[in-house]
Amino acid sequence: MTIKSTTTQTGTPVASDEHSLTVGTEGATALHDVYLVEKLAQFNRERIPERIVHAKGGGAHGVFEVTGDVSAYTRAAVFAPGTTTETLQRFSSVAGEQGSPDTWRDVRGFSVKFYTSEGNYDIVGNNTPVFFIRDGIKFPDFIHSQKRLPGSGLRDATMQWDFWTLSPESAHQVTYLMGDRGLPRSWREMPGFGSHTYQWINAAGERFWVKYHFTSNQGNIEMEGSEAELIAGADADYYRRDLFDAIDAGNFPSWDVSVQIMPYDDAKAYRFNPFDITKVWPHADYPLVKVGTHTLNRNPENFFAEIEQAAFSPANFVPGIAASPDKMLMARIFSYPDAQRYRVGTNFNQLPVNAAKAPVNNYSQDGAARYHFNATDVPNYAPNSLGGPVADPQAATDGSWENDGELVRAAAQLRSEDSDFGQAGTLYREVYDDAAKARFLDTITGAISGVERPEVTERAIAYWTSVDADLGVKLRANLATWAEADLLAEAAAGYAAL
Repeated sequence: MTIKSTTTQTGTPVASDEHSLTVGTEGATALHDVYLVEKLAQFNRERIPERIVHAKGGGAHGVFEVTGDVSAYTRAAVFAPGTTTETLQRFSSVAGEQGSPDTWRDVRGFSVKFYTSEGNYDIVGNNTPVFFIRDGIKFPDFIHSQKRLPGSGLRDATMQWDFWTLSPESAHQVTYLMGDRGLPRSWREMPGFGSHTYQWINAAGERFWVKYHFTSNQGNIEMEGSEAELIAGADADYYRRDLFDAIDAGNFPSWDVSVQIMPYDDAKAYRFNPFDITKVWPHADYPLVKVGTHTLNRNPENFFAEIEQAAFSPANFVPGIAASPDKMLMARIFSYPDAQRYRVGTNFNQLPVNAAKAPVNNYSQDGAARYHFNATDVPNYAPNSLGGPVADPQAATDGSWENDGELVRAAAQLRSEDSDFGQAGTLYREVYDDAAKARFLDTITGAISGVERPEVTERAIAYWTSVDADLGVKLRANLATWAEADLLAEAAAGYAAL
């Protein structure tokens, strides 16, 4: 079989489908990576008007109160001791469409907008601390594999497992997804994570690496797969209704907000890549430090205006917080605001739900749905001698990290514990109890039983064998038992038809 070369939309061959162009293996992603930008920009425009990803969701307004003191690590005003900040939270499913049931097995989006005194700051995360892939160039392919076939319009187990088994870095997240944590009882009763590694900068200019954790004060409570299926048929909006009704009754859900803090230099020699979003940092190495509490206390008055048009982006930083060498994060910093410009409009940040509560001064001009604009005596260009706003690098405190390397398309250099299956195996063996392991085995057996290509089934068995050898043996036996039961059922149905 002749293998065709991947090309750009203009027919130019591309160098890689898996690795963005970066400065060295852990440096900044290059904006002139034409294929990366083309691929993400095209992906952002595949659907209208709903979000391509995280289409089905709900949310509420709230408040974040700082109860700890992390001023030694960041100068961000939102995290200053005693500060209170208005917030907006949106929960969602990843793969489902607008009308899909809330209780399908899926990762749940967990995004928070902080209306800070220094501008809007967004933490755009999930209810899992890791993700399926580690490079944004693969994101459109991943989502395509989880959505629907272009011909039949049906979801397809074969393409899901084909992608996952060819992307071993997905193992940790799939282990979360197929376990009990893949079906939270409600949005109120699940954790949230920033997932990525971010950079904090203190008033002295010292830098630290951090990960965000939101711990539910309602507890982390899950439901079983059979219950989720029943609810999916009875109430497709189960999560959305639960959140609205709880807040309406004065039962305000809250989460403790904590961070893991890694000294800047630790990242250089840590035993695995700390910027790899498929990995978690062990709490024994970097324990949780509580920052404050986030509480949801007000339902939207208009769902479309305040939730559907809400635009979250990991590009929304404030002074004292910045990006890291996480390749997924760097791609999302471009992709999210680009998607919002397409989905909501060029001036999406002028909508009340997205508008900053801090002063906004810049030279942007015109565009569809323009509402706010500068006075006529304000120049529309910079630099100028007419008193227009001036950039202030000291106020902005841009983040940075050292890297001096050639532009390459490659995975980060492997460290001693950079295994795709290691943390997934630890999660299965050491976190799941025997009952959870049994449910997990049944879940992955059911998911893989729908695969129609034998070679993909074999790769799926090898995938889980790499996570845990005993699990792989049990999975093969389980699949054989399920297949035999299906054949007996078919024979019985045929006999009954006679």
